[in-house]
Amino acid sequence: MFYYQLQNKFLISSEEYNKLQRVSEKEVKESSETIYALTRINPLKSRRSFCASDPSLLFLKEEGIKLIQKAPKRNNNLPEWLVNMIKKKRVCMLNTAYPEWQKVLTDKFPWNQLWKINIVGLGDVGGSILTGLRLLGGKWIKDIGIYDKSEKLVRRWEMEANQIIDPVGRKRFPQVHIVEKDELFDSDLFIFCATVGVPPISAEKKDVRMEQWEGNARIILEYAKKARESYFKGIFAVVSDPVDLLCKTAFLASNRDQEGRLDFKGLAPEQIRGYGLGVMYARASYYAQKISETINYNKEGRAFGPHGLGLVIANSIKNYNQNLSEMLTKKALKANLTIRELGYKPYIAPAFSSAVLPILATIQGKWHYSATFLGGVYMGLRNRLHPTGIELERQNIPTPLMERIKNSYLSLSKANAFINFF
Repeated sequence: MFYYQLQNKFLISSEEYNKLQRVSEKEVKESSETIYALTRINPLKSRRSFCASDPSLLFLKEEGIKLIQKAPKRNNNLPEWLVNMIKKKRVCMLNTAYPEWQKVLTDKFPWNQLWKINIVGLGDVGGSILTGLRLLGGKWIKDIGIYDKSEKLVRRWEMEANQIIDPVGRKRFPQVHIVEKDELFDSDLFIFCATVGVPPISAEKKDVRMEQWEGNARIILEYAKKARESYFKGIFAVVSDPVDLLCKTAFLASNRDQEGRLDFKGLAPEQIRGYGLGVMYARASYYAQKISETINYNKEGRAFGPHGLGLVIANSIKNYNQNLSEMLTKKALKANLTIRELGYKPYIAPAFSSAVLPILATIQGKWHYSATFLGGVYMGLRNRLHPTGIELERQNIPTPLMERIKNSYLSLSKANAFINFF
């Protein structure tokens, strides 16, 4: 093991870095600061940094879907003090294959203080998200900036949102204010809700999320490039459909130079998060509560994969049943179409279950569903954010369920191959 110090931070590595200042193990051991464990993995397949939540993740050489499977306990010969640091979530994995990896040592999220959030796109979903964050975010959000290409729509929402108060005027609500386009990335969290338009209700026989793919991809390109130009350090939250593919689009777009070459100097993959899976978990829960065999879904069930085709619902991690799980998956997938058959666009549950509540959980460092970078693919699963980075939920996943998850992951990988029109 090698021990280093850089920018007043301590780093450890299983390989030698000649240009770094060597220090003793004792100096690192006695420090109360975050420790950074160095690794080197292809940036197209790995995050720039993440939380080393388990000793098996230390000095990881490859990322992929296997990371959601709980690792067996092994004698890794790590010093006890380091294992204790890992248990406390105070070790951050740092990928030196990124040219600007050292920025991780100084760029931090605003822990223990109120966050600044900006939203672009104030349609049905964007407006609902704004309403939810105004109502529920007073303890964690300082203010919410709003932007839309329609000036009247922005003015309307600034007035209406700020008129949401409690009966005695004592509760704190985030102030809502209008921002210009070039101010969007002066924030801690940017929410992308812009869209070319939701397919009409008559499109209920199709996967309407994929109908929006190309148009929304071209919009997100512009904002991803602006994030790069602004040296954005916060979270780039994608809510527009299809979230999984749009996340990858944003990552690639922000990491290309003016000649279109990948230089990995834009958004780190872990900065981008897709908020779409939460409502699929919620829809499965809605149906699960109506059936006695799946009544424990809220405690034991899980959702994986994209917000649409490829979704994987598990009735239970502890007592997995393939038939019940596939039944809940089908019902969750059709719930969107059922609302459309009634003559309505389904946006209320998605806005709250996929975005408002998971975003607030993200800020608080709580478990939630979102799509995060995993081996080159943005995969929806349970995770949480620590000061040292993202922690994936790792479970003892039954083999039949793991096969379903792997197939979903491979399908997303194939879909990602078509993101090449920049």
